[in-house]
Amino acid sequence: MSLDQIVAKPHERLRDYLAEDLDAVNRLIRDRMASKHAPRIPEVTAHLVEAGGKRIRPMMTLAAARLCGYEGDAHLKLAATVEFIHTATLLHDDVVDESEQRRGRPTANLLWDNKSSVLVGDYLFARSFQLMVETGSLTVLDILSNAAAVIAEGEVLQMSVAMNIETTEETYLQVVRGKTAALFEAATEVGGVIAGRPEAEVRALARYGDALGVSFQMVDDLLDWGGASGDLGKNTGDDFRERKLTLPLIRAIAKSDAEERAFWARTIGKGDQQSGDLDQAHALLIKHGALEETRAEALRFADIAKDAMSELPEHPLREMLRDLADYVVARIN
Repeated sequence: MSLDQIVAKPHERLRDYLAEDLDAVNRLIRDRMASKHAPRIPEVTAHLVEAGGKRIRPMMTLAAARLCGYEGDAHLKLAATVEFIHTATLLHDDVVDESEQRRGRPTANLLWDNKSSVLVGDYLFARSFQLMVETGSLTVLDILSNAAAVIAEGEVLQMSVAMNIETTEETYLQVVRGKTAALFEAATEVGGVIAGRPEAEVRALARYGDALGVSFQMVDDLLDWGGASGDLGKNTGDDFRERKLTLPLIRAIAKSDAEERAFWARTIGKGDQQSGDLDQAHALLIKHGALEETRAEALRFADIAKDAMSELPEHPLREMLRDLADYVVARIN
């Protein structure tokens, strides 16, 4: 049975179900990324915002609000806020990582320059705070501003522990919860807050977003190695080349003997990578079961996300969000 038959692409079902809201969010995004005095701002922003991303994070906000019975329009501003925060972090990340490609297209820093990417990212952060304030909810402002701080903290932590083969799983989870899961968590949590739902339901939405974000990042870490099956993908080995300590590497290093540890110290610690090293690294991950173990962890967090949904009211969107957790992990089958 194919992946499409198993899960039927829930992000597409979400998009169809939320089509009217998403159209309104897209209009709001285009309106707020405009600038009377600096035309480069909408040029750079449009390059990334309109590059074909799935809009999963803003859809999570819209879905959470509608699932909770919200009938106003503040969720549109919150969804746009989430997308602006996400886009700003991508612009900054591509500068930090010296990336040349994003979503199959040249990065903004390559087409324009690093200064433009950083400053336009700052502009989007500022716009996101304006949108937050317009909802009139201090709780929403607290949640999203805290998420923005945690995202930055996670990126700095990742940078500080990169290339260190002593990095622990605890530190890895801190990084993941910062750079990825924090915005997933905030995106769903604010949907419940704006709908005025009981605290238990809001906490359940936050747990869902956190667990989905962790699972999402673990799957991305696996896909960098072609997935648990070892069927190597087109971007295989980027994390290895960039010497990032992801969960598969951390698990393999922990089980290494002295000779294998020396290999990791040379390739990751010192950055002395030679022809054939990527293949050897991949073989070591398979030998120690690191890919399968990472897949099992991704599945475990997906199950946590699905369990959190059981505390929300029955609704078609609740089932779509549960299916989304399955789909995130199914990408590695």
